[in-house]
Amino acid sequence: MLAATASFRLEGGGTPSVQFPSEPRARLAVASYPFRKLINPNTGTLSLLDFPKMVVDRFGVYGVEPLDAHFPSLDAGYLEKFRNALESSKARVVNIPVGRLQTSFYDLDAANRKIAVENAKRWADVAAAIGSPSIRTHIRGAKGVTPDAGLAADALRRVADYGAEKNVVIHLENDSPDSEEPFFLVSVIAKAATPWLRALPDFCNSMLLDKGEDFNDRALAALFRLAYGISHVKDSEQEGKKFYRIDLAKAFAIAQNAGYRGYFSMEYDAAGDPYEPTTRLIEQSLKYLA
Repeated sequence: MLAATASFRLEGGGTPSVQFPSEPRARLAVASYPFRKLINPNTGTLSLLDFPKMVVDRFGVYGVEPLDAHFPSLDAGYLEKFRNALESSKARVVNIPVGRLQTSFYDLDAANRKIAVENAKRWADVAAAIGSPSIRTHIRGAKGVTPDAGLAADALRRVADYGAEKNVVIHLENDSPDSEEPFFLVSVIAKAATPWLRALPDFCNSMLLDKGEDFNDRALAALFRLAYGISHVKDSEQEGKKFYRIDLAKAFAIAQNAGYRGYFSMEYDAAGDPYEPTTRLIEQSLKYLA
């Protein structure tokens, strides 16, 4: 399989060397995405600057994963304020999920691919400024175009090479069923062949393909073999009126069997108050990581 045989070129920036904690609670983080209604920069009641302290105080976890859309500004002054907020609460950013790239990495128009590359590079700069070891870049679909692993790999290799210069790993997540099917991502990473482009396995997202839990398990196994620093933890996923569930213990076992040593970020994704489900996910994660 590609996931097992992919080889990484080592020219340029060498290999990532993040020193991940080994203590279970220190490996956990809370994503801002489940709290998106509260942190919305235009209508929310919780400032992103206050999010790290809320996570530490409410959940006893020191890792945070702020979504790109939750940054009201990317100017140096705001990023310094956010870094100060992290330091004052003893929190750390473990990853930045980035979706606002405007165009697709496999758009047939090279100029459009370049836009996605340059926008992703900008977020690598943001990650470096606030001390995040990685970003997750979304692979947006291109209208009327079948996902092309070769074009995507070529564009993302340029992002990854830039990430290497900034000591920021670039991750791809099995997020959108149309443009980020898990084995397509495996192919993209294999073709890019750089240790700075890695997988971000989401525990439940591949269930949205309606291929069953066995497929989801195989997708997780393939992605965790190419993972590095970040994974999204959830035991369920809601898509419209459909509700999907997975075996959380099995998902953690897959990660362990792959030798994964990075962070686990809680990303509850269903209707309702996110506080109690996030607490539950943390408690279960600690049990399975013990």
